[in-house]
Parts: sequence; C-alpha cells; structure tokens
Amino acid sequence: MFTVSIVSLSAKDLRTAIFKVEQLECKNCEQKVQKNIRFEKGIKSFKTDINTRTVTITYDAEKTTVEKLTAGFAKFGYTAKFVKESKVEKKKK
Repeated sequence: MFTVSIVSLSAKDLRTAIFKVEQLECKNCEQKVQKNIRFEKGIKSFKTDINTRTVTITYDAEKTTVEKLTAGFAKFGYTAKFVKESKVEKKKK
C-alpha cells in the first residue's frame, strides 16, 4: 500500500472517495496511477492498494468532484468505479 500526501491547505469541504480500479494489478500499474492522478485539481492525498485494487482519494469538494476524478483516471487509460464517499471531519484544536 502506498500513500501520497500533497500539501494540505485549509479546505472547507474535504471528502474521501474510494474507487475500484481493475487495472491496478502490479507495482507498475500502481506507479502509473501515482504519477498521473496527483495532477488532478483538488486532491489533498491518495492511497493505492494493489490487494483490493482500490484508490482512496482525499480531495477538496470545492475544487473537484467524484465525476472529475473518475475522468482523471480515464485520461491515462484506467477505468475507475466509484465505491463510496465520506466527509472528512475537521480536527478540533
């Protein structure tokens, strides 16, 4: 499992979406996802899991949507099926 965190700025509406990606079969496939999906707008962090063939993305809902993220996978030839989404609760200081 591989996790990438991108600079996290103060976002008002953070959400986490899980996508099933059948093409996620090996380390090369995982690297292809990691190299490409990080360029989609609004992504704060993401995690790939070859065993379950899933990609979990935390994103700013004010900057992108599940539909745009799904289209982002298609840009590099992968099909992502949306599984579920949850809202990220803000941590109180």
